[in-house]
Amino acid sequence: MYPFTVISPLNDLNWHSFLGRPPLPSPPPNAIEALRHQPILITGAGGSIGSALAMRLAALAPSILVLLEASESNLYALQRDWAEFQAANPRAACPIKPVLGSAADQPLLDEIFARHAPRIAFHAAAFKHVPLMEEQPLAAISNNIFATWTLTETAAAHAARVVLLSTDKAVEPASVMGATKRVAEQIVLSSGGAVLRLANVLASRDSAAEVFTRQIAQGGPVTVTDPAARRFFVTLNEAVNLLLIAVAQPKPGILLAPVLPDSHFIADLARFMARELAPNREIPITFTGLRPGDKETEHLWPSGAPTFPTSLAGVVCVETPLLPAPQLTSQLASLRKALETRDLDAALTHLRRLVPDYTPSQALLALSRQSAQRVAL
Repeated sequence: MYPFTVISPLNDLNWHSFLGRPPLPSPPPNAIEALRHQPILITGAGGSIGSALAMRLAALAPSILVLLEASESNLYALQRDWAEFQAANPRAACPIKPVLGSAADQPLLDEIFARHAPRIAFHAAAFKHVPLMEEQPLAAISNNIFATWTLTETAAAHAARVVLLSTDKAVEPASVMGATKRVAEQIVLSSGGAVLRLANVLASRDSAAEVFTRQIAQGGPVTVTDPAARRFFVTLNEAVNLLLIAVAQPKPGILLAPVLPDSHFIADLARFMARELAPNREIPITFTGLRPGDKETEHLWPSGAPTFPTSLAGVVCVETPLLPAPQLTSQLASLRKALETRDLDAALTHLRRLVPDYTPSQALLALSRQSAQRVAL
């Protein structure tokens, strides 16, 4: 049982029949052994991937799992489901420490590392909804960038390693969410941590698949942004496997991505789910248009970026440019000042310096101009 992961009808879907490929590789034995009896921190532990990762790690008998979550309701549900999991799997039980709070809270992180000494920090906490973050860009910068910076600096001070869960939206980003995740990648890589860049995770909380399920249950229509919109997809189980693979990579500052043969039309996902969940009904599809920050297609690495094989087929190391450490630190300091004064225009300027291939949406540029006018008054 995975808390906050999938709603009931999605458990039984054969996602690989839609994906048209076999499952991605499972973690090798050395990945498993590296985690046994270790104190481990998971941020965003109440989310889909964070909670699924916690359940998987429980079987590896870490000395303690510190579960950091900013949402009270998510943390409450995680505690409840953890109790049910332990009752059903007594041999997989391990000590846990649920913590309500943010990865941006420096004193809280200091306390966590002083008391529990996690050696590995899986950083799954982030704001992820593209259109919402186009409306709330300063929140995206604060949570996705500066919580990552705070966690990374604290982990480094305690000789712990950060494993960042990132997204294909960080590649040549068209959204502030993607741009902030690209900066988070640079922060973690510069500190010697590991980054896993994922595609869309099927059936995760608030994913397209979950939205489609609700719409199908209501008889439709299923809403898709654009008939040409395509995405790469992985399953929740694959996402957890890939995180376990990432933590086992000995090389410092490594960026990993799965090798996925094909992207899929989002409309085809909607049709597949309609056939599976409502085989005797005709479920219409309505196209609503690309939203601010949306791209027609996503990629796991830029065209022409060098990739190198790892020990596992289906997972590659991606070579990615990084700003020199002094320049990264200087730009982050300037971005923080803009954030503190809520100067979106200045923040966007510094964000674009940190991510030169970022193309802001017209909606965000309009917000930025409004911010500049307010600051000038």
